[in-house]
Amino acid sequence: MTHLPAHLAAIEHIYLDRSARDEPLTARVLDRLPGLPLTEREDEAGPVEHPGTGQALWLRRFKGRFLRPCPGTRIYHCCAYQIAHIGENCPMSCTYCILQAYFQDRTLKVWTNRDDFLEELDRTFSEDPTRRWRIGTGEFTDSLALEALTGLSGDLVEFLGRFPNVCLELKSKIVDLSWTPRVPRPDRVLPAWSLNAPQIVATQEQGTASLEERLQAARTCADAGFKVCLHFDPIIHFPGWQEGYSRTIKMIGDMLAPEHVAYISLGSFRHMPELAGIIARRHPQAGYVHGEFVPGLDGKMRLLRPLRVEQFTFLAARLTALGFGPALYFCMESDEVWRAVLGRTPGEFGGLGRYLMDRAFGGERDSG
Repeated sequence: MTHLPAHLAAIEHIYLDRSARDEPLTARVLDRLPGLPLTEREDEAGPVEHPGTGQALWLRRFKGRFLRPCPGTRIYHCCAYQIAHIGENCPMSCTYCILQAYFQDRTLKVWTNRDDFLEELDRTFSEDPTRRWRIGTGEFTDSLALEALTGLSGDLVEFLGRFPNVCLELKSKIVDLSWTPRVPRPDRVLPAWSLNAPQIVATQEQGTASLEERLQAARTCADAGFKVCLHFDPIIHFPGWQEGYSRTIKMIGDMLAPEHVAYISLGSFRHMPELAGIIARRHPQAGYVHGEFVPGLDGKMRLLRPLRVEQFTFLAARLTALGFGPALYFCMESDEVWRAVLGRTPGEFGGLGRYLMDRAFGGERDSG
């Protein structure tokens, strides 16, 4: 079998829908997983029910819309990007991951009908060449986790070279830069990494790259002409969090300059009510889930606002001191939190979506 990155080592079986058998992407994945047990199945056979203890990879065609809005809520400020839906689930095991509530298994789903995906994007982005788009693939899966098998990010960045009105964010917790030589315009691709306190990475993010590896990859991309994005989401409330997040922020300052960064998100751990029980059952080390949470206006459980504001203020002050203040934004927070921490609200600068669009496109303004 081809040597797999450590985060893919648990894949032990492939399930293949018959309609996906002749897709070029299927051939690519199977070529990179020779000798792995394979089960062909009818498309209508229902969800994969893998009996093993490892992970299953399910190759299938996707019949829905590939491009869709981020599932935010009007109650809190959403970043307003569009999801390019390339698959579902993740091979890593982060204790806090919301995908545990979305998907009840660990089956890694890969949509094999790449041509349909690219054709939909072609139609959409060609309709109005003056309209700007900020899209990302890291909502229902990690953008790069399966890149060693699919090469899909490489296909996508090459394809999007035809569309200067589109900026693509690739958000990950692993390091795979194999796609970078295929990028026609580095100013239209945003490599992005999720960051956390060292203690959280070590104890709650199983199978991911280290902080040092993520930030070194970000620096490599910055040196190659890319703007990068950093995401502190979720920020976890745990004993010693001040020291932990200070260490991470110092590492950022040592590796990156403000001009290297498009934006940095700050988001407190929040979850659907049913996720707490899943986390407690699967990850007994995740003591943070028993913290002071209350129902938010969107139905999700949120850390008490004074505790959120305290953490946000702490991180924002230290990042601002290093020159990253203009890049900061909050993921799914209210005007009250924005004003308490940053002294401004998205409405005062034209809306969060518009602001991040301008940051993503390097300050270029919309023609409209």
